[in-house]
Amino acid sequence: AAVPAVPGMVLPSGVRERVAAVHRGSALPERLRLYDGWATDYDQDVAVLEYRAPHLAAASLAFAFPAAPAEARLLDVACGTGLVARELHRHGFRCLHGVDGSAGMLERARSTGLYQELRQCVLGREPLPGPAEQYDAVTVVGALGEGQVPTTVLPELLRVTKPGGFLCLTTRSNTSNLRYKRELEAELGKLERCGAWQKLLAQEVEHWERATSEEESTRGTAYISGVVYLYQKCPVPPLEED
Repeated sequence: AAVPAVPGMVLPSGVRERVAAVHRGSALPERLRLYDGWATDYDQDVAVLEYRAPHLAAASLAFAFPAAPAEARLLDVACGTGLVARELHRHGFRCLHGVDGSAGMLERARSTGLYQELRQCVLGREPLPGPAEQYDAVTVVGALGEGQVPTTVLPELLRVTKPGGFLCLTTRSNTSNLRYKRELEAELGKLERCGAWQKLLAQEVEHWERATSEEESTRGTAYISGVVYLYQKCPVPPLEED
């Protein structure tokens, strides 16, 4: 299909403004207020953006799981309105817990009926609720980016993951997020070198979502690119002998 010649310009201005506002790197209270206000339009806005991260992350996790996913306990960090939960549910995952900093977003997530538990938590400011090593997988889809969740949260994500459990993370590769992406990949690599986890996947995806401006667009395609990372926490359980 032909891609629009003028990147981003076909997006409704309201969508562009709301996306720009939350990525502006404003102070935390202001950012949470923006997310609260965005909650009612969020699902339709990301549909307009053709945002593929929830679908791609859920597919990566489903591929990695050795056991029946219905038994697995998953934590959806920065769960927003529940887009990732919908995708995970389609792949057979049923035990889903979610955390988010925005009360407005959590309210929408609750209305999906897909989560067993939802808690408010501002990642980077406070620890994740609950004890260590309780989740078979942890997802952070969309929140790891410039002006959002700091890269220093990775050890906290590892803390709540069971040994042998999976962590699925995403970030964008658009111009304004490249510094953050480099920083994130440096932290990911550091944890791998010290034996905290092993990398299973780093998948670069060209049509991640539609660009909201010409400057952000990848090579004039009207889209930005992104990446899905999948890690497994060490020690990895040995394969059972038949």
